This record gives sequence, structure tokens and C-alpha cells, in this order.
Amino acid sequence: MYKKVMVAVDGSETAKSALEEAQNIANNYNASLCILHAAKTDEDADIQAGQAILDQARTSTDASNIETRLVHADILYGLNGVSEVISVAVKEWGADLLVVGTANRRGLERFVVGSVAEQLVSKVESSILLVRPSA
Repeated sequence: MYKKVMVAVDGSETAKSALEEAQNIANNYNASLCILHAAKTDEDADIQAGQAILDQARTSTDASNIETRLVHADILYGLNGVSEVISVAVKEWGADLLVVGTANRRGLERFVVGSVAEQLVSKVESSILLVRPSA
């Protein structure tokens, strides 16, 4: 069913859970796995931090066909910039499934901060699996 599974990671515990789900799906379907991180700027510190997140995620997986991608979001657009660059990466790589963690925000925090995962639902044309934080 799935041939290309992409997972967006940011170093959070929820992203680690999303990575585990993506790895399980990729292994079950013998699919390629791409781990993606969206750096908020193209400054050296953000690039190095993003690469460290990708390196950690890669070493924690046992998927056989895996690659990583570091993309740069336009900070002027805030969370919308992050969701936009992820949706472009999904399309360019040809992912059948995007797996992302969701912070499970409620009320005013959700209204003010928003959600990258929520924005991705309206931008990405492939299937999306949202992974909630563990209780």
C-alpha cells in the first residue's frame, strides 16, 4: 500500500513516537523511509541543530531503506512557513504517507500558537497519520 513514507521530526517526544510509527509502517510495507526536519532559519546554528536532530533520528531507526532531508522554512511566515516547506518536500519526494506528531494543544494556546500538523492536513495531498503524545 505505501511505497514511500516520510516523517517530520523536531526532536520532541511526540516526534520520536511519530518516527517509531513511520518506521513500523515502512518495515511492514517494505517502503522507503525519509526523515525530514524543517529548520526555521538558514543560520549555521539552526542548520547544525537540525542536522543533529536528523542524525539522532536516523541512528534510532532500524529501517533498511532510509534517507534524511533538512529543509529551510521562511521564518517570516512562522508555523505556516514550516508547514509549507514540509508540504513541498512531501510532493517533491513523492511520499504516499506523511507521519507527524501533534502537540495536542487546546483552547487559547491552539488559537494563538496554531498547529503545523493541522496546517499540513489542508496542504498535503497524500495520506497523513497524526501521532498524538503518549499519556
